[in-house]
Amino acid sequence: MPILKLGIPAGSLQEATAELFRRAGYKITFSSRSYYPTIDDAEIECLLIRAQEMARYVADGVLDAGLTGHDWIVETGADVHEVKELIFSKVSRRPVRWVLAVPNDSPIHSAKDLQDKRIATEAVGLTSAYLQKHGVTAKVEFSWGATEVKPPKLVDAIVEVTETGSSLRANNLRIVDDVIQSTPRLIANHQAYADDWRRQKIDDIALMLEGAMAAEGKVGLMMNLPREKLAKVLSLLPALQKPTISDLADADWVDVNTIVDESVVRHIIPRLKAAGARGIVEYPLNKIID
Repeated sequence: MPILKLGIPAGSLQEATAELFRRAGYKITFSSRSYYPTIDDAEIECLLIRAQEMARYVADGVLDAGLTGHDWIVETGADVHEVKELIFSKVSRRPVRWVLAVPNDSPIHSAKDLQDKRIATEAVGLTSAYLQKHGVTAKVEFSWGATEVKPPKLVDAIVEVTETGSSLRANNLRIVDDVIQSTPRLIANHQAYADDWRRQKIDDIALMLEGAMAAEGKVGLMMNLPREKLAKVLSLLPALQKPTISDLADADWVDVNTIVDESVVRHIIPRLKAAGARGIVEYPLNKIID
């Protein structure tokens, strides 16, 4: 039986990835002493790999596919096939940003002000490319961590990843410019993706993950109502698509089934009831497949 070797990002995205797979219909179980998570699919073998290294191992064929950020694909220069953009993260649905940041009282206000300055970052390749684009020469040093505390005593500026900017503000830093924005990607080895079985397996995973993301923040609503009230109720529904309307045994009544944003449910249910809907049921959605 063929096996798909799938890389799961270790670290900050590990639990978010497992939760996304769970909603997509896959159960991934982690062991504290193993880098080989189990998954309830006999055709998939998982391996925990840091997101920073994922693209390189996929490019080299050690893994057939994996999840990592677009930033690390660019940073490593890995030649991989990007199957699908997966907009999920540990904090928000917004892309993460690699930003140039300096102390609040720094005289640096643009990339041009970095000439001959010292910059600390975990993304040396991204930062060097950014400086080259702006025609600036500066010393870029790799940071092993705690990058935010290094300016101004150890370095003049940093290039750091952020989602909300809160950590930078807490360390009295201000953002000068965006270096790159990044979202997670499902990537594949070119040779693996050229294999019919592996390509189908990878595409199936991509479809289910995309469906799970599409369902996030949405719920289903079912209700019965008198046929004469149908137009009024439909006018109240902010449907994802057209609601499904089914006849009931009583010809004077219909069943309506639709999908709405979870955030509007508490506002819309009282209005639906007042409009004549009865037996209103809210139910969770795991996936939406178009």
